[in-house]
Amino acid sequence: MQARSEAKHIRISPRKMKPIADLVRGKNVKDAQAILKFTPRKGAEIFLKVLNSAVANAENNHHMDVDTLIVKDIYANQGPTLKRWNAGSMGRANPVLKRSSHVGVVVAEKE
Repeated sequence: MQARSEAKHIRISPRKMKPIADLVRGKNVKDAQAILKFTPRKGAEIFLKVLNSAVANAENNHHMDVDTLIVKDIYANQGPTLKRWNAGSMGRANPVLKRSSHVGVVVAEKE
């Protein structure tokens, strides 16, 4: 049995989120929460919020034991990109790509 949680359209690029996801993939939920709590990156706060939501889903919807949960999968995929323009030299326009992420966590009971 698995429980999952997602947060979509998060305004941080997946390139900044993926190294944080690699820190906790495959870990015990309690260890993952501790790692994310003390990681000084904006993405760690987002992952912690989504992880806590997945744990709550596992506990309330699927009646799983929280102490036996592991982070089975954690990902940050590319979301929609906002395309904006900055003024450039000599009357030109320079593109600015504001990237976003779709963040997800899947927790499962340890076998």
